Amino acid sequence: MDKSPIAKNIKRARKKLELTQEQLAVKAGIPYATLSKIESGQVTNPTVSTLKKIADALNISMDDILN
Repeated sequence: MDKSPIAKNIKRARKKLELTQEQLAVKAGIPYATLSKIESGQVTNPTVSTLKKIADALNISMDDILN
């Protein structure tokens, strides 16, 4: 299964900040399982509010995640 651009962009930004998935999930206030499923491509259509929380935790814009 090919990963979505959203999954790749979140993972790239997370790695750049040297955060684990668990650390990012805590920082974003979302369940670890949710973040893991988004990054692995299991969840291909995450909610806007979840993406906003992740973007804020990574100090990036929604555009950085979506494009």
